[in-house]
Amino acid sequence: MVKAKRIERVAALSKLLADHPYRLFSFSYFCKKFAIAKSTLSEDVLAVKSGLELYGLGKVETVSGAAGGVRFIPGHLPEDDAAFLEELAARLTSPDRILPGGMLYTTDILCHPETVVRLGEIFMLRLQELAPDCIMTVETSGIPLAMQTARAFNVPLVIARHTSDITEGSTVNINYVSGSTKVIQNMAMPKRALQPGSRVLIVDDVMKGGGTAKGMIALAHEVGAQVVGKAFLIATAAPDRKLVEDYTAFFTLHNVDEEQQKVTLEVNK
Repeated sequence: MVKAKRIERVAALSKLLADHPYRLFSFSYFCKKFAIAKSTLSEDVLAVKSGLELYGLGKVETVSGAAGGVRFIPGHLPEDDAAFLEELAARLTSPDRILPGGMLYTTDILCHPETVVRLGEIFMLRLQELAPDCIMTVETSGIPLAMQTARAFNVPLVIARHTSDITEGSTVNINYVSGSTKVIQNMAMPKRALQPGSRVLIVDDVMKGGGTAKGMIALAHEVGAQVVGKAFLIATAAPDRKLVEDYTAFFTLHNVDEEQQKVTLEVNK
């Protein structure tokens, strides 16, 4: 095995950590991989930590003890995240996004990898004290955002569906009432997807009345899981009283005026 130069090890170490957010790597793993002593690895880790924090590209944490190691916490400087959300708000308020019925076209944003990766990381930074065991969403438009939030937390993603699939085995099914249309709908989830006692963070793209979110909460409770938070890309201002409380949303949508071709959207700090 060719012995790598320090700059090559630092580059490889940075890549491995960044590719696995929140994963705790043991020092012995890297010592064996790079064929170096623990003291040398400590110097490399310090170089990565200093470089990333200097430019606001995330944090590297070391955990002491027999079960300790090193892990990467993704994120950017608060002012950079604020500027990113302001720029995204400007894109969302473009008149050409207005759809019939006062809706906004968001599919291109939710299917843009770089954008949803950044949104998932911001959710993780804002909600990391919740320490979820998994992220839960409902098909289909919220899946990319939920997936990247799960990646940032390094936890599994659970997807509830409107119909059960034979490939998922036995399922838990509930009926719920949409908060905006008041229509009764069905939601299903594989029984093995959530373990009793799991801490669940619900993530979705848009919340209007909160009926779908309430349905996911009920579904989680059916298997004995605990919902510790709710997070959305956009929450509408109306109706004032939602079916769920204590949620986080990047944006509040106040009004979509089809006649004036104007969107009123507020960035939540």
